[in-house]
Amino acid sequence: MEKETVTKITPLMFVMRLIQGAIIGLGAVLPGISGGVLSVIFGIYKPVMELLSDPFKNWRTHLPMLLPAFIGGGLGFLGVANILAFFLEKYPSQSVCLFIGLIAGMLPSLFREAGEQGRSRASFVSLFACMIFIFALLIGLGMTSITIAPNFGWYLFCGFCLALSVIAPGMSFSTLLMPLGLYTPFVDGIGHFDLGVLIPGGIGALVTVICLAKAVNALFEHHYSVAFHGIIGIVIAATVMIIPVSSFDTTANITVNTICIVSGVVIALLLDRFNSRVEVK
Repeated sequence: MEKETVTKITPLMFVMRLIQGAIIGLGAVLPGISGGVLSVIFGIYKPVMELLSDPFKNWRTHLPMLLPAFIGGGLGFLGVANILAFFLEKYPSQSVCLFIGLIAGMLPSLFREAGEQGRSRASFVSLFACMIFIFALLIGLGMTSITIAPNFGWYLFCGFCLALSVIAPGMSFSTLLMPLGLYTPFVDGIGHFDLGVLIPGGIGALVTVICLAKAVNALFEHHYSVAFHGIIGIVIAATVMIIPVSSFDTTANITVNTICIVSGVVIALLLDRFNSRVEVK
């Protein structure tokens, strides 16, 4: 019987994973940004899916690496987001451009990882099909304007959308909830630790994870290249959809936004270089 290898994490790796988790948590709550996309960008999406799909089997090998990311994610979602959201409110286009640069800078490493088990025609069909689907979905949601009264049942749905935004990269739960008028009351309820929001939201998220995580992990195990290229298509489409086109209206704004995008690309490349040097096989 093969002995399980327990991942050892250094203090530096712990801090880096904590920061990455905080960014993922922040991305999960900020409008238009997907926590799932960021988890793919930081290279922890697949191990998270493996852990969620079979926690009893994988906790010894996966939890040591993922625990700081989970802690950071909680801090980012509940605490750090309240601080950094200030910058999104005061400097919305610049903040989004920084995220766009971060995602764009990691696309080469994602494409490299997607081809680790080879590429086929089906891989590229998956990439473009998923890209077109996300474009159609997000454009359709953007054209919809429906307001409903939030209640227990709808907060269950909010929890489903929150979990889906992690399990299915590109599915920003804010993008799904805003057209229904549920985003603000759901986030406010979480920020104020309202049990009337936290309980149904937590139940909806937990049920979604239990039902979908195993299926997503099985998809990666049996169709790795097709699944990963599909994820890249989703990431590209979701990123394009959050570009603040209207903010590129003056020379000054174009310059500042471009600097933010370039800064994000540089940060992403440095993070990718760090990950490749300290990654534990």
